[in-house]
Amino acid sequence: MIKVLVIDDDRLQYRLLQAHFKNFRRGSDYELEWAETYDRGMDRLLTGGYAVCLLDFRLDDRDGLQLIREAAERGCRTPIVFFTAESSESVDMQAMEAGALDYLVKGEINPRSLERSLRYALKLGDTLEALRRLATRDELTGLLNRREFDRILAEEEERARRFGLPLGLAVVDIDRFKEVNDTYGHPVGDDVLREVAKRISGVIRNVDRVARIGGEEFALILVQTDGTSALDVARRAVSAVAGNPVTAASGRSLGVTVSAGAAALPADARTAVELFAVADRALYAAKERGRNTAVPAWETRGLP
Repeated sequence: MIKVLVIDDDRLQYRLLQAHFKNFRRGSDYELEWAETYDRGMDRLLTGGYAVCLLDFRLDDRDGLQLIREAAERGCRTPIVFFTAESSESVDMQAMEAGALDYLVKGEINPRSLERSLRYALKLGDTLEALRRLATRDELTGLLNRREFDRILAEEEERARRFGLPLGLAVVDIDRFKEVNDTYGHPVGDDVLREVAKRISGVIRNVDRVARIGGEEFALILVQTDGTSALDVARRAVSAVAGNPVTAASGRSLGVTVSAGAAALPADARTAVELFAVADRALYAAKERGRNTAVPAWETRGLP
């Protein structure tokens, strides 16, 4: 069932849309829900529970253009079809520039044009989401990639600084990974990477982020987390990987371990760039201590 959210302060218009949906060639594929105010519409839209949104231009004392922009700023990725009683070309352009995927004039809407617009928005929305995923995700593990990691870390640094909150970071590296590839081949190495990514992802909260930032290196961005708590997360990541052997697709079972370094703003660094550097230095201290362990940044102060 394709869930569609209608945001419109006119009940009569909502009823008219319902009637149009009943006349679709595949009307039973859709389920409509209605929000009659800007605020209710925003709340529902941000749940992410809808495949597409039909949004009216006029809402209370605000307008749909403002809602589109605000929703996008708050991370909404739901495809939006904009509709209005105005046929002005400037409104059309403003809607598309704000982020709407299609535009309809109320007086010209019929079942055929509405169904076509919805199918177009759904298809284009899927394409844009796939492109966003390619731009921000590591293809092998599905984790965030290095570019997205850098962007989010800078964003979280700014937020932590603004609200006076700590920001933790853990950097994790698979021990002796080159030996895995050299001994068993790259397909087994890929299986190890995917399983390690899955295990370390399981030790963080929903608000935290994990990225693959290099060949066998990962990073965990830990919001509102001080150095002690970041070290605790790093230790859990080490334990999660070492706890059980990794079974490759070939059936081969391998004992895999990781090493980790942990640090936090503002105790260990002044900037996000410095934070990564001190966490990475702690990681290499963990390697020097025999691997399969986590080291905090405060234990490496003064080291080159």
